[in-house]
Amino acid sequence: MDLGIEGRKALVCAASKGLGRACAMQLAMEGVEVTIVARTQGPLEKTAEEVRAATGGSVNAVATDITTPEGRQLALAACPQPDILVNNAGGPPPGDFRDWDREDWIKALDANMLTPIELIKATVDGMMERRFGRIVNITSGAVKAPIDILGLSNGARAGLTGFVAGLARKTVVNNVTINNLLPGPFDTDRLRQTIKAVADKSGRSAEEVAKERAAGNPAGRFGDPVEFGQACAFLCGAQAGFITGQNLLMDGGAFPGTL
Repeated sequence: MDLGIEGRKALVCAASKGLGRACAMQLAMEGVEVTIVARTQGPLEKTAEEVRAATGGSVNAVATDITTPEGRQLALAACPQPDILVNNAGGPPPGDFRDWDREDWIKALDANMLTPIELIKATVDGMMERRFGRIVNITSGAVKAPIDILGLSNGARAGLTGFVAGLARKTVVNNVTINNLLPGPFDTDRLRQTIKAVADKSGRSAEEVAKERAAGNPAGRFGDPVEFGQACAFLCGAQAGFITGQNLLMDGGAFPGTL
């Protein structure tokens, strides 16, 4: 399927690796001019080169902290009128809520709720004026099924979900959609780090823990970041204009509910 977005411009956050990288790669494959953002210059430039080599597309890399006003200013200077915005940020650390202070909560809210809202605020009116816009927020399967040790993530991402639910019904009349992609266990560096931590604590090998976890998923495996990027690209496509305010859960069937 031709997604009808060739020549569009996209701003993709936290795109040096993992799911953000997968989204940037797939959008570039569709002919989108991509600006990728992450904190660390080296890995970001490496990803930019890999995306260019794989797609022949235009890729601009901006190394900055998108959670700061200065970082957002730099990113938007590089991509001032994006047609597509992919909001993404690494999740806050796990733990017990009794150990978190106000600063921990503010960091989580800044990264996983307030920064996406600020980027939407900076771009959505231009999208509406041009009568095309696609905003995809990468959140978490924990929005549907909260994980007790991920309270910081549960709270911040649920806040973003609630905000989007209202706004998405106001923008769609101008062909601007806002949706959330909720990943479950995908084969990324973050998942491998989590598995290693569990393995080290239990005295088992990382391979054993990974095999057990993959087998416990109804799909019998972890997700491939490529398929996540493809889902993101579809939501950004011209054919997805009647999908807005939705939470698309990609977890291999792990969530047992119907809603």
